[in-house]
Amino acid sequence: MSNKVLRSETVRSSRVDFKYEKLTMENGLTVLIAPMPGYRTVQASLAVDFGSVDQSFTLDGETVRLPAGVAHFLEHKMFESEDGDAFDQYAKTGASANAYTGFDRTCYVFSATDQIDESLDVLLGLVAKPYFTEQTIAKEQGIIGQEIRMYEDSPEWQLLFSAFSCLYHNCAIKEDIAGSVESIAKITPQMLYACTDAFYTPQRMVLAVAGNISREQVIEALGRTPLPQSGKTAQKVPQPEPREIVKPFTERAMSIARPVLGVAFKEQPWPRGQRAEMEVITDLLCELIAGDTTPLYRKLYDAGLVNSGFSGEVFSGDGYASIIFSGETRDPDAVHTALLAEIARLKKEGIDEQDFEICRNLLYGEAISQFESADDVAGSLSSGQLRGEELFFEVETLASLTRMQVQQALDLLLQPEYSAKVVLRPGNDASGNVGDEEE
Repeated sequence: MSNKVLRSETVRSSRVDFKYEKLTMENGLTVLIAPMPGYRTVQASLAVDFGSVDQSFTLDGETVRLPAGVAHFLEHKMFESEDGDAFDQYAKTGASANAYTGFDRTCYVFSATDQIDESLDVLLGLVAKPYFTEQTIAKEQGIIGQEIRMYEDSPEWQLLFSAFSCLYHNCAIKEDIAGSVESIAKITPQMLYACTDAFYTPQRMVLAVAGNISREQVIEALGRTPLPQSGKTAQKVPQPEPREIVKPFTERAMSIARPVLGVAFKEQPWPRGQRAEMEVITDLLCELIAGDTTPLYRKLYDAGLVNSGFSGEVFSGDGYASIIFSGETRDPDAVHTALLAEIARLKKEGIDEQDFEICRNLLYGEAISQFESADDVAGSLSSGQLRGEELFFEVETLASLTRMQVQQALDLLLQPEYSAKVVLRPGNDASGNVGDEEE
């Protein structure tokens, strides 16, 4: 039975007045339940250990290779079954539903205040009976093709994947999450069924619910909608990736009002056991280098070189780790030079203790605030569990983190020889390409 509990534990934090229950079901599914007294809303998140970078895996010893965009395509297709469209079913319960695909996972979510049991049935039903035909795939190829073309007009999206293409030779993070019109044209029903057999199984999924919900409601829902057991063994196959980057510079034209700069750093992938801590440290480093309280940001902002959108972001997973600073600027060269100079200064002179405390307290406050949102709690629970992280890890890490730990990390990270500069400039070049010359 899919609703038989094998193990149960309550997880608490000494720093936050919050707790949740972690259940391991007999079928292998991990269930995380966070009742939030006083909340009317329920947020549910069903996360699958299958993302856009997972383009090669073995299934019962046979190697399966996928074109770019399959995980995202599958996300769309899971809403369709022989019984109809799941969005129509959600409309009857009054729930607000969505789904998204990331580099390392796919998540299906809903938010509701009424008819929670019915909405849970719809959510679990999404993955219970995969249904793909040549005709429905052909229809979806047209729909997603339009979505891909829409993202071609997004400077933030184009900057991100231009940066990854400069950094990575083989890792599929350089491929657009949605793929290309050409790549999704290769998708077949057999390919999608291989993916659901490999990853849409209880052992590789996490169900997290937060808000006005009880343990009994969740367990009963799992009994009403058993999840599939494929009986097959799957193993992801990572692609070898050299330390060196592909190229240090690329520039392209887009229909934008102001230039956009991206400065991307390729890091050595962090082992799974160290990844969560390194993500917290690098988030803090981004804030220390370019946060809106830093000397660099104030200097650039006062000179009219950046706006409030300039910031750094960290991306990491199996086989990749990178840090990207980006934002609009009228002078990409000046901002690029200033950023590298500030990183070099902090490496040489050291991080100021007061700046460290200000930035750490800022991130700690943001981490604490997530416990006030059922949406944030459910999302963090499900995605964190897939990555081997408990809900309180960020809070606990920030509370105990020292300036010396961050300084030691900085000394190893953000090396200029492993960085790339990406510039999007206003223009109407049909190809979008201006040049790839090295500086």
